[in-house]
Amino acid sequence: MKDIFRPNVMKDEPKPNQSLSLRINIFFFSTFIIFCIIIVRLAILQFVEGPTLSEAEANRDTKNVPLASIRGTIYAKGGEKLAYSTPVQTLYFSLTSEYAQTATDKDTGITARTPEAVAKADLLAAELAADFAKYGAKVPEDQVLTKGVILKAMDLDSKVYSGFMLRPIKRGLVKEEIAYFMEHRDKYPNLTVSEEDERHYDPDTVAVQTVGYIKPFKKSKESLDIYLNIQAAMRNDADPGLAYRDDEFVGFDGLELQYQRELRGRNGYLTMGVNAKNMAEGIEATVPPVKGNDLWTTIDKSIQLKAEQAILDQIKWVHSNPVQGKVHREAKTGYAVAMEVDTGNIVAMASMEDYDTNLWTTGTMPAEVWNDLMLNYQNGAVTPISSGRSGHNFSSTVFLGSVIKPLTVLIGLNEGFITTSTSYTDTGSTTFGRAGHETTVRNAGGHAYGYFKTPAMAIEKSSNVFMIEKVGKRLYEKYGSEGVNVWDKYMREFGLGELPESGLPGEHKGLINYKKEAEKGSAQSALVYASFGQQGQYTVLQLAQYASTLANRGVRIKPQLVSKITDQAGKTVKAFGREVLSEVTFDNAYWNEIIKGMNTSVPAFKDFPYDFARKTGTSQQQYYENKSSHLADNGVFIAFAPRDKPKLAVAVVIPEGGFGSNSAAPVARKIFDAYDWEYGLNGVPKKNLPQAESSADGAAGDGAEAEQEQTD
Repeated sequence: MKDIFRPNVMKDEPKPNQSLSLRINIFFFSTFIIFCIIIVRLAILQFVEGPTLSEAEANRDTKNVPLASIRGTIYAKGGEKLAYSTPVQTLYFSLTSEYAQTATDKDTGITARTPEAVAKADLLAAELAADFAKYGAKVPEDQVLTKGVILKAMDLDSKVYSGFMLRPIKRGLVKEEIAYFMEHRDKYPNLTVSEEDERHYDPDTVAVQTVGYIKPFKKSKESLDIYLNIQAAMRNDADPGLAYRDDEFVGFDGLELQYQRELRGRNGYLTMGVNAKNMAEGIEATVPPVKGNDLWTTIDKSIQLKAEQAILDQIKWVHSNPVQGKVHREAKTGYAVAMEVDTGNIVAMASMEDYDTNLWTTGTMPAEVWNDLMLNYQNGAVTPISSGRSGHNFSSTVFLGSVIKPLTVLIGLNEGFITTSTSYTDTGSTTFGRAGHETTVRNAGGHAYGYFKTPAMAIEKSSNVFMIEKVGKRLYEKYGSEGVNVWDKYMREFGLGELPESGLPGEHKGLINYKKEAEKGSAQSALVYASFGQQGQYTVLQLAQYASTLANRGVRIKPQLVSKITDQAGKTVKAFGREVLSEVTFDNAYWNEIIKGMNTSVPAFKDFPYDFARKTGTSQQQYYENKSSHLADNGVFIAFAPRDKPKLAVAVVIPEGGFGSNSAAPVARKIFDAYDWEYGLNGVPKKNLPQAESSADGAAGDGAEAEQEQTD
């Protein structure tokens, strides 16, 4: 049968030539689109991503190896070097694949260096050992660089250093060795001679805890925040001059740590070609390091040494001379700070006993050496942590004792509890607490001082009873439990409970015991005991700042330990001057009253040629022995001189040293005399006077039992 629809179907089908043409057009169009995409992508790679990719490629093929800079010098005020570096030359080995080529044994599966690599390393080590023996200085047998020692230093298995890092083979090359290796670079292409520094400290051990010490970066980066931050920055910062080497020495305490960035300078670096196995392929570029800046401290070496010796002499003195009928053999440590009233400059900061900081410069500390210094290596003038311990384990922060009494009276005057003409009869004791449960507090030795015409006499006689009756108890009556916060506010205005802000690492705010006492439910007890110095423990730096604030009539000055920073050309990079931290205003009559009262009898100053303000303190601290509780006396002393035109403020603490006038005050006397000799408390240095005789060697405590105060 004939298909009547077929002719129509054939009409709708495209012709063969038309179908082929359509497919060709689609193909060319698609090809065009693809080429456009490729061209655009190539343009992006070339002009947009090109620099980034180039940098990434460069980083992948090269590594920067730091070269340590020469550390800056720390000077005393007179230009004496307290910490300084001397340049030394170090021979470094660069590990390349020819020395570290490995192969895997088919039978055991163990991967080890090839015999060729082992032989090459052995040959180099043997040649170096021979060179050191021929050109090096003669050394003890146990320090000879043998082939085995050199192979270990080469770190061929990269157990200590990354593959591309330089390995130190010998530090402190002598000039013959330097000349030899410089002349034979072709023979030793893997060796580099680099200048580094070797740190030294004044052998006179001047303010060693204040100056601080150094440790290798590898031992520091996990324990101090500054190096944790530096390590984090090294991962992100493209500046190789900021990178640290693991074996680089860095500041770990004191000014060495506080001014680490200034003292360090800027590292140089070697740009090393690195292969896929992280092995060095050769040095492509060298950027030399920049020497660090120098610190000029405010510490006067002469005064500092006299302060240190005075403490040691006084500790020895109280061991064999009775004070108030007993010797004080448990006195083992002492602390002193001398601070210029007008500038804030610290001319002496002593924490005794001290030690030789050069012990840290080797990077290792023998156990027996560490055991000897572990309680003395930190600065007891600013921190109570491991800063020396008295016989019954008292730290350097002891209760204030009666040195708080000028401020107690000032608070009473300002609060309106007393006036400058308030009289009082001291009966020797007083009570506080609920009826039927009263606690009795007495003056030292139970002395009844009798009639006081003015509050100044209460300060001079050091009356506990006056402070309790006229200030401590009155604060509680007026404010209730809030009185503790009122007291705390006054304390902080004078720096007691605040950081002194010297910037030294480990600065301590003190122990605010009156708040703990109040939390136990006895705000009245806290205020009573605080009023005569038994509720706050502070560092001697805080006490010096407190004395300075009294001398400045309410102006609290920042303690300055550095006067300027200079570069290697001697140009001043930064200068430091007087800096006011806070200021509190009181009626001038109040200041006159309390400074007049700072007139306690002190035997050590009996021939002192200046009228000066002073306050002795003897705080009591509890300890346990033979399962029973005992009290020990801590010697505390603050003073400033002259009284009317203050130049220098001094604070001294001798834990377990007995009464302050007989333990701490003689140390202060020697410090004042030393300053008077060098600079003059009246502006005229005694050393410049005709036929001058040094008064800096004045008598230490003479055993007189003149002080009649003891706080409970």
